[in-house]
Amino acid sequence: MRKKEKIIEGILALAAGITILTTIGIIWVLLSESFGFFSKVSLWDFLTDTQWTPLFADKHFGIMPLVAGTLLTTFIAILVALPVGLTVAVYLNEYAPKSFRNIVKPLLEILAAVPTVVYGFFALTVVTPFLQKIFPDLSGFNALSAGIVMGIMIIPLISSLSEDALYAVPKSLREASYGMGATRFQTSFKVLVPAASSGIIVSVILAISRAIGETMIVAIAAGQQPRLTLDPTVPIETITTYIVQVSMGDVARGTPEYQTIFAAGITLFVFTLLLNNVSIRIKRRFQQKYE
Repeated sequence: MRKKEKIIEGILALAAGITILTTIGIIWVLLSESFGFFSKVSLWDFLTDTQWTPLFADKHFGIMPLVAGTLLTTFIAILVALPVGLTVAVYLNEYAPKSFRNIVKPLLEILAAVPTVVYGFFALTVVTPFLQKIFPDLSGFNALSAGIVMGIMIIPLISSLSEDALYAVPKSLREASYGMGATRFQTSFKVLVPAASSGIIVSVILAISRAIGETMIVAIAAGQQPRLTLDPTVPIETITTYIVQVSMGDVARGTPEYQTIFAAGITLFVFTLLLNNVSIRIKRRFQQKYE
């Protein structure tokens, strides 16, 4: 028995080691290539220039247009996914019959398995024409339709994890709330949601990270025009879309234009790392508040 435990411990340690080494390898590749880029392009210009045209004759290397496009589509996606996903989670946990919950929850999770390229063409061929009937001036490629469909894509992530967090709330809290005369609605949103807030926040942070890293939806539906704007009706470009664009093979390896994908990649890595650290701090604060 002891020998089997040692084998299991070794396998787990090996898996952890592979994960750590893979992360270190990714960071090393990004940093080594980024150093080559920043030896030719000023970090100040990279962070402050409002134009991103490394593939044009008049070259500018300001990352802000790509960051703006990434944040814009992510913000729209969260505006769509958060209220819908949280409402679905509360309904499945507090209102729906158990048999209905057992059927609907797996069906919702199927949405997460749909290839993102399908979502991208859905945004381009269905959502954009529908929105153009409401907003006639809407561009054929735009951040609005891409953000809405990204929101639809991450609804299962928020609803499933939030429902699990609500399900884990002790039954005594529900009974105490009902015993004080609270309605089911009051119990759901004033007792259970705050009690499960740490898990709900984690689901939202994971959804944001998923939206930030999304590639195919924005590549197909949002266009590839980097611009520093908060207007969702015009074409934009995100960090991941640009990386795909350069990785197609039309740019010579070793040039500053090619190395921009690593500079953009390290920017995305740092941004995601900061987001994860913020989520950990928020989770701990809420856990301390409701313990």
